Amino acid sequence: MTRLERWDVEDEAFWDGEGKRIAKRNLLISVPNLLCAFSVWLYWGMLSKYIQNVHFTSANGKLFDFTFMNDGLPYADDAYRALMFTLPAVAGLAGATLRIPNSFMIAIAGGRNVKFMTTLLLILPALGAGFALRNPDTPFTMFILLAALSGVGGGAFASSMSNISFFFPKRMQGLSLGLNAGLGNAGVSVMQFLLPWIITFGLFGGDPYKAVFSGQMRDVWIHNAGFVWVPILGFLVVAAFLGMNNLPQHKTGSTFVAVGKFLWLTVLGYLGATIAIVLLLAPWGGFPVLLKIFVVLIVAVVTTLAAMRYLTPRETKENLVGQFAIFRNKHTWVMTWLYTMTFGSFIGYANAFPKLISDVFGVIRVGADGLPLAQTVANANAPAADHYIWIGAGVGALIRPVGGWLADKLGGARVTQWNTFIMIGATIGAGYFVWLANRSPEPEQYFLPFLLLFVLLFATTGIGNGSTFRMIPIIFSKEQAGPVLGWTSAIAAYGAYLIPKIFATQIKAGTPEVALYGFAGYYVTCLVVNWWFYARKNAEIPC
Repeated sequence: MTRLERWDVEDEAFWDGEGKRIAKRNLLISVPNLLCAFSVWLYWGMLSKYIQNVHFTSANGKLFDFTFMNDGLPYADDAYRALMFTLPAVAGLAGATLRIPNSFMIAIAGGRNVKFMTTLLLILPALGAGFALRNPDTPFTMFILLAALSGVGGGAFASSMSNISFFFPKRMQGLSLGLNAGLGNAGVSVMQFLLPWIITFGLFGGDPYKAVFSGQMRDVWIHNAGFVWVPILGFLVVAAFLGMNNLPQHKTGSTFVAVGKFLWLTVLGYLGATIAIVLLLAPWGGFPVLLKIFVVLIVAVVTTLAAMRYLTPRETKENLVGQFAIFRNKHTWVMTWLYTMTFGSFIGYANAFPKLISDVFGVIRVGADGLPLAQTVANANAPAADHYIWIGAGVGALIRPVGGWLADKLGGARVTQWNTFIMIGATIGAGYFVWLANRSPEPEQYFLPFLLLFVLLFATTGIGNGSTFRMIPIIFSKEQAGPVLGWTSAIAAYGAYLIPKIFATQIKAGTPEVALYGFAGYYVTCLVVNWWFYARKNAEIPC
């Protein structure tokens, strides 16, 4: 039975009698669904890296040239690398925007209905990416479309967390939500570990590309990186449909009606995302590129909120208007600023990290005399980065509960304060080694310290994620804490868009370290804000 007749987890007799068993089953199915959602949402950082590798090193000449995007002219090397950052950025932009409607979906469409539909929709970009990667003449616009469709996986986090929160009593929500979020986020690391292996043999048939991977010319079936998710997602769709439940307090109607509500809210999310993506890709003349990136984000948020406010049924409008009260509380904006530092950095670095390593350590930009080369050349001694890419995101995801635990013991603001100090140092240090590598004929000598600092940076994003998440229920009333958590997580997810796009502008300019120094500057503002409002003696709200 997919819809339960009674659900009262605070009643211990009910919980022990049947509630615990049902809740654990729903969590057990939710975790792999969310894990795969993160995987398909953020695999564009890896796919763009593979496309770029085939383009530059294929034995059959330059494939995936996308010259029609450049008035039919070949791209300069770093301009092409910047173009490839567009794909993870578009996926990040769509996924973050879809988190906004997903924050309201469970109460409207039901947990089981939302989970199986989300997973079903993810099959489209996975299957499409497989076919697109088999053909080097696939238009770049098709990859843009598929990256946008992958955004369903990013939006799934908001609905998944909301759904699991209803299944467990308050005393167990920390653990249950931590498992759902932490193991879900680990999907990024699982994906980054799986894909370098799955492309090395012809699992799904088709012709391989001959290109340089891991320092040698070899056959690679990069289309496997899309196809591999299709059977996994198919199994999880069935598991969600047959094994998960809708709750009686959610007046969803029939499955058919609930699916219609889900699809309508998804369309509204894509309305905002589509307008933003079109603006992102369109030329703006001499308008400053970095400012454009932030304007596009604001357009996505405002358009989506307006669509939900005016293009939804009355019951949804009333729910939304009531929750808009959080925007009159200044601490909503303060915590959005702080939470973006942590989760936004985690998701953004995870999205950009695979290609950043290739762009910095996989090429040589100066000669033995230290003078810039006319064009970049492949670094024959480049580190086998695929062996290490997954570590950072894995550390960041799995250490997240430690941040919550430390916050319980020491206070969320104190943990956030010291954690931010370390974030600033790790980011500046990583930027310094990127600067050295970018100006060396042997960039690989700086890879190990860069990697260690970036893993430390990932760890601090995870700890800070846990500590700032813990601060919100203390700062806000019970009525406002839920909406604030949903809002901050949605805005922070735009890190998956901002960080790749900012790296793209600096890669094109030849100064990727400037992006990291800029992020460190933002972290300094967070340090000051957290200290002033929450961490200092006589702070407005000590927590």
